[in-house]
Formats: sequence, C-alpha cells, structure tokens
Amino acid sequence: MKYLQFFLLFFFLPVWASAQNSLEVNAQLIDSLHTLKIEQKITFVNTEQRELVSIYLNDWNNAFSSKTSPLAKRFAEDYARRFHFAKIEERGYTNIHKISSNNEKLVWDRPGDVADLLRVVLEKPLAPGDSITLDLSYEVKIPDDKFTRYGVDDEGNYKLRYWYIVPAPLDNGWKLYSHKNIGSQFVKPYSIKINLDLPTEFYAASALDLNRTVTRKGFKTIHFSGENRVESKIYLTKSFIFESISANSNQVITNIKDEDIQKEMKYKLLDRAVGFLHERLGSYPNKNIFVTQEDYLESPIYGLNQLPGFLRPFPDGFQYDLKLFKTITSNYLENTLFLNPRTEKWVNDAILVSLLIDYVDTYYPNMKLIGNLSDIIGIRWFHLADLEFNDQYQFLYMNVARMNIDQSLVTSQDSLVKFNKNIANAYKAGVGIKYLEEFLGDETVQTSIEEFYKNYSHKPVTDKDFINVLEKNSKKDISWFYKDYVGTNKKIDFRIDGVKKDGDSLKVFIKNLRNNDMPISLYGLKDGEPIYKTWVEKVKDTKTVIIPRKDIQRLALNYEGNIPEFNQRNNYEGVTKLLDKPIQFRLFQDVEDPRYSQIFFMPEFDYNLYDGISIGPKLYNKTILNRTFNYSISPKYGFTSETLVGSASFYNSHQFENKDLFLIYYGIGGSRFSYGYNLFYEKFSPFLVFAFRNSYLRSNENQRLVIRNVNVNRDQNPEAPLLQPDYNILNVNYRYSNPNFLKHLSASFDYQLSDKFSKVSVTAEYRKLFTNNRQVNLRFFGGTFLYNDAISNDYFSFALDRPTDYLFDYKYYGRSQGSGLFSQQIIVAEGGFKSQLQPEYANEWLTTVNASTNIWKWIYAYGDVGVVKNKGVNGKLLYDSGIRVSLVQDYFEVFFPVYSNLGWEIGEPDYDQRIRFIVALDLNTLVSLFTRRWY
Repeated sequence: MKYLQFFLLFFFLPVWASAQNSLEVNAQLIDSLHTLKIEQKITFVNTEQRELVSIYLNDWNNAFSSKTSPLAKRFAEDYARRFHFAKIEERGYTNIHKISSNNEKLVWDRPGDVADLLRVVLEKPLAPGDSITLDLSYEVKIPDDKFTRYGVDDEGNYKLRYWYIVPAPLDNGWKLYSHKNIGSQFVKPYSIKINLDLPTEFYAASALDLNRTVTRKGFKTIHFSGENRVESKIYLTKSFIFESISANSNQVITNIKDEDIQKEMKYKLLDRAVGFLHERLGSYPNKNIFVTQEDYLESPIYGLNQLPGFLRPFPDGFQYDLKLFKTITSNYLENTLFLNPRTEKWVNDAILVSLLIDYVDTYYPNMKLIGNLSDIIGIRWFHLADLEFNDQYQFLYMNVARMNIDQSLVTSQDSLVKFNKNIANAYKAGVGIKYLEEFLGDETVQTSIEEFYKNYSHKPVTDKDFINVLEKNSKKDISWFYKDYVGTNKKIDFRIDGVKKDGDSLKVFIKNLRNNDMPISLYGLKDGEPIYKTWVEKVKDTKTVIIPRKDIQRLALNYEGNIPEFNQRNNYEGVTKLLDKPIQFRLFQDVEDPRYSQIFFMPEFDYNLYDGISIGPKLYNKTILNRTFNYSISPKYGFTSETLVGSASFYNSHQFENKDLFLIYYGIGGSRFSYGYNLFYEKFSPFLVFAFRNSYLRSNENQRLVIRNVNVNRDQNPEAPLLQPDYNILNVNYRYSNPNFLKHLSASFDYQLSDKFSKVSVTAEYRKLFTNNRQVNLRFFGGTFLYNDAISNDYFSFALDRPTDYLFDYKYYGRSQGSGLFSQQIIVAEGGFKSQLQPEYANEWLTTVNASTNIWKWIYAYGDVGVVKNKGVNGKLLYDSGIRVSLVQDYFEVFFPVYSNLGWEIGEPDYDQRIRFIVALDLNTLVSLFTRRWY
C-alpha cells in the first residue's frame, strides 16, 4: 500500500504542477458611468502539496480607490502629482457584491487593508490537487488613463488592463504583489473566456481569440477566449484604430504610430521583425500578437522617444521599425516565458535588448546614435557623433553606475530607482549578454537563448533555468556571469599597472580594482589600431600576462568598449610611446572618449548687479557622465565692473558600494566677484564632505556632513570702512533630509568658529500634504552665539529676513542693496521672515517659526513669529503674515506682506517695495526638479 501511495504521488504530482486555473468573465459596459458590471467564475486548482484554508486574489483595479494604496505611494515617490490631486470620479475602484461557491456565500476581506488584494476564506480546506469554483459578482469603475495610460481616455475609449480579478500565484507559498505601475502582473497561466456586452458603436481589439460577435438592438456581445494566458488587455474604441496585419504565421494587431510611412514598407518591416524573432527564438504559440502604443510607451527607446516629431534624423521607417520590433519582442517574451516579473525580469530584458542590438547590427549596421545629425558641421566634431546607435545601452547603464545608484539585476522591480527600472537595468542585462557573447567568441549565447525559449515556452521556468542552459553550452567557465554580473552591482574596473619588455615578449601587469571574477580583454595597438587581442581571466588582485611583443606601441584594456567597464580612462599604457594617451581639447562638454586625455572649454555667463553680465571661458574635465576627479577653471570679464572675476574648483571623490557612507569627496574651491560697486571679495575654501544614504535606494533619506574652512578677503569701502574686511571661519554643518511629494522633512545643525565669534544654529523644516489636498509647511530656526566679540556691527549676526551671507554661499543678485528691486530678493534662511522688521539682526540669539498653508492650488497664507535677542536689550517678539504665490516651490515664489508688527502693510504707499521674491536662475537647480523623478 505504501508503494502504491508513492506511485500515485509520483504520477499525479506533474498533473498538479501543470494544472491550470480557468476564468470565465461575463461583463457589461455601462458607458455613461465608465463602469463594467461583471459576473465571473474562477476555477482554482490547488497545486501545492498542502491544504489551503483561504485563496488570495488580485484586484488591481481597486488600487486606484485610495490615496494611501501602494500604487498611490508609488506615484508620490516618483513626484507624480496627478493621482493625488485627481477628482474621485477620475480614480477607479472595485465594488464587490458577493463571492460564493456552490451557492454558499464566502467570507472575504482585504488583508492588512491592502486595497488591491482579496482573501477568500474557504468553508473547508482545499486538498492538494483539488479544485474549487468561485462565483464573483462585482463592478469596476474604470480609472482615467492619465495615471498609467490605461483606463478611459478623453475621447471615451477604454484601454482595459487588470480589469478583472485573477488568482494570485501559488508557487511554494502565495506570491502577493500590489499594483505599482511597474510592469506585468505576476500570475500563473490560465485559460479564459470573456463575454463582453457593449454598445454597438464600440469596436473591440485584443490578443485573445475572437470566437464570435452577436449583435442585437443597441448592444452586441463579443466572445473572446484564450489558453495559457497571463494577461488579457482589451481595447474598446469608438473608431477602429488598430490594423490587423499578417506576418509569417501570426496576426499582428497594432496601433503604434507609424510616422506616415507607406503601407508597403510598414508591412515589409513588420514581416521582417516577426521573421527575425521566429528565426532567433522560434514560432510564437499564440495566433495574435497585440502591440499597442501604450505597450511601447511603457518601455520606449528613450533616445527616439524624446525627439520632436518634426525632427527625423533617421531614415524613413527606422524609428517605426525599432519601436515595433522592441514592443513585439517584449510581448513575445512576456506572454510565453512565465518568469516572475518582479524578481526575474532581467532574463526577458537580457534577451530583448540583445536581440534589439543584433537587429540593428543586421539591418542598420552603420547607424549612428544621433542619426544624420552626426554629419552636420559642428555636431560631427563631437565624440557623441562617433557613437554607434547600439552604444546607448552601455552609456545609459554607466550613467547610474557612475552615480553609485546602480542595482543588481535580481533586485525586485518595485525596489529599483525609477531610472534603473525604466532604463538602466534592462540595458545592463542586454549589454551583459553581449559581454558574455564576446568573451565566449562563438554562437553559444545565441543558440542557448533559442534552446531556452524552445524548452521553456509556456512551461514553468525560473532565471536559474536560463543560467543552467548557458553554462551547459559554454566551453569556458562563466560562473562569474550570474555570481558577479547579474547577482550584484559590482563594477568592472581594471587598469594596466605597468609593462616590461622581455626579449620578444611583453610582461603586462593587470590590476583588478574591484572584488570580482569578471574577465577583461587585452589589446596591443599600433597606429591606434588593434593588432593583438587576448582575454585575461581570474584576476583576483594583480596578474602578470606574457604576450608577444610584435610591433605594439600601446597596450589597452577593453579597447573596443564591449565591456561595461566603470572607468576606461585608466586602460592605456605606452610601450614605445611617451604618453599613455594623447591629449585632446574639445569645445563644449562631450561624451567621454577614453582613448584621449580630454580637456573641455566653453563660454560661460554669469550675472550680478555689480559685475553686470560676466563672460569668459570655462576650462574643465567633466564629461556627460560623472567622474572621480573633477576640475573647473572659469575666469570671466565683468562688463559693469570692467575687471576679471570668476571661480575655480578642484575635487576628488571616493564611492563606496552598498554602504551607508556611500561617498566621500574633498577639494578646494575659490571665487572672486563684486559684493558692491567697485568692491570685490575673494573666497578660498578647502572642504571635506561625508555623504550617507538609506540602503533602500528608492528612499530619499540622506545625510551629509560638511567640514570646511572659509577664507574671505574683501576690499575696503572708502565711504564706510569695514571693521573686519578679512576673516577665516571654520564651518561644520550636518544635514538630514528626507524629501517626498507627500511629506518632506529636513534638519540641519551648523557650527561656526572664527577669532571673533563662535555660533551654533539648528534648522528644521516639515511639509505635509494631506489626503484632502491641504498642505502645511512648518520651519523652525534657532541660533545662538557661544561668544561674540564682533557686536559693533551686525555683519556676523543672525538675520531676521535677509542674511548678510558672509560665507558667500547664496546666489544674491544684489547682495549689498538696501533698497530697490534687488533688495527684495529673499532667500529663506536663518529667520526666514518676509517683512523687513526691526531689530533686523540678533547678536546674541534668534529663534523663529515660519508656517504656511494653501488657500487654493499654488496660493498660500503664511505667517512668521520669532524672538530677536541682542546683548543688553530685552528680547523682542516679532511677527508677520501675508500671501505666498508659489509657482515652483523653492525656485520661483512671490511673497505679498499683509499684516505684521508694522500694522497693515498692504495699505502702505510703498507697498510695491515690500513685496519679496525667490528666483532661481541656476540651470542645475532647475534641472534637479526633473531629475528627482528619475533618481
């Protein structure tokens, strides 16, 4: 009997493992309410070897129902404002009427108040291998498409995705994931039947098989079905916006924008794209390939995506061809390889990007990254114009690697920084496959991908299966690929530590600057061309390689740039040449060219009231990507001051991977500008900075400790002699910051020491946006002198409304002005008051609180209150209030005083001179408004 039980378990286990859930959805569209009424059956099979007492279901449409759902929090993390400020009727929800089985009503809840998850409690446990049919009655309110591109659009069309309830995946336990608008839903493949009632004016399009359409007065019922499905997008449109085109043995249904290319070319390109996939992967098992504009926009080719419509630097059909190929390939893989899209997406990414690279190499072998723009005089002088189209993948991955925010390919998609999730990780995966292909030097990778797709299409699969196929077919040891390249964010960085001539040979000393086992290619160059190449493996620290001397003039690592190496600038060593690399001067910032020691120069402009417009050359070494050592020398001529002004800085940085202390940098900076008419200051400051961050990179939490010594020399003013024109201040500043769209918290501690005074101050800021759209902003400042021997004037005193900025840190356009427009510029620092009250300065201590709240959209009411204490005088309580117009918070704001210690300011005849403003003209400051969404 025991052996019979074992036999039955062995026989039925594969059946359980392959058993498929089935869904039947009967839905009716109520167009006037943007609602679907749904009656649904779910036949669920227990594929585990244990009893189940409850079943979990994904109800992702209900993710739109709350401003506190995981989806809403994701939008807030990405500074996406639309969802939070949307009207209730623009957001979706699911209203469940009943869940039952065998006409018996079942108890259900949303565990942990997770909006898009359902838990159904079973009346009796479900045994392994058994199935149960759940009957659901509910309605879904379709959200506006402005949040995720899916939903109802402005023209009344419906782009339905995640619109019906599906079982959560059961695979050695429940895999429960919320909707976070980061890609595909993780479900086990199921069979599905959909019967959809809708008004006759609607057309329906889907990847499902269309069985029949039954029309009756005013309505029609469309019957769809499919096997082995993981997603069933359906578009309901009031005009037929899709084309159905035969390509090989499949039917491609698409509405991707075609740039008005001729139909014949479109069909040819489509047939070629599908044919390429058939050849490289194998046939697509489903009849229809459903490819939409929204699919493409989820993962566009970013260089192409950003170009305006009137600018087409590429040949006719090229952009359409690549958009189509990438989107078809993505659908091809996602609907046949049932990997976990949260933790194993890198496999699909690796295959997709490598195929895209091969497709361009095959059909557009000479295509440049910027297309025909590379032929234009002026542009063609840049190294950017030399880059091949396929160079973009390594370049964009290296962007985050140089910023030290790259993440391993196995990091869950919902833990990735947005730039990594949308761009860098997929590109790293694809570049890694090409790196592996280059290392193996044969067709092993290509045949392994084909074998993997053939063996695991529509079957249970994990990323380990993909690695196993690669390792099985490889003739070299490639254990490093998963262990180091895929499984970690370790960088690749080698350098040549030296070379010795030994008869007819060269002894080359190669150092691995990182702790990994990744291989590196070594080249011998003559007249800038490779005449020798070999691969060097297992470089733990330093390895000596003996190669033939031949006519080698220089040695280079990774000369062709096929390896995504962190720093290729240290890869060269002269053999018969004096310099390891020639020096190159370039006009304007450019893409890094590791073959040269590059120096850039460009004209730079600046402005303040006293120097006027200042113009001069900027000499620097920073390329588009970050680098370790940076210098910038920027002398300028001030047309108003008629003299030389400018700035210079030199600094070096050290990055630490996966550490709280992720960056240390140190250097020297200096500047010379006017602080008044015909009055100049010179500032010289060595500095040391320690930067800390949260190990969870999507968190904005960071800390920074800055230690610097600020030396200032100022010209004497003949009309009002300075008591201390020159001074030297040690400044230690610690800052904690955790900004977010919904909640912002920051605090800083500042200590200053000079021969005349010592002071400490604390600043804290808090902003909160509530679910009712009410925003509250609070700021506290408290500062005191430990000692102060400079009370004869207020130059070093705490300021109530306009700091003197004796450290010359702030961008004042007229820092010495006591009246006029430039005196009305405000930088919210120290006291943070907006009205100009007396006493204006505190030489003993100052404490203030600033607050504001919104009245309507970007219009706020503000109020400030504080106590100013000067030596020998009682502290004075001051206050002000008014209206704040915040067009771009902290960057462009105007303050209109209303009431303060001065009384009703709004009625005063000089009221226009009391208005204060914030204006940030610095380009880097404005750029940060956009980059914060990506990093």
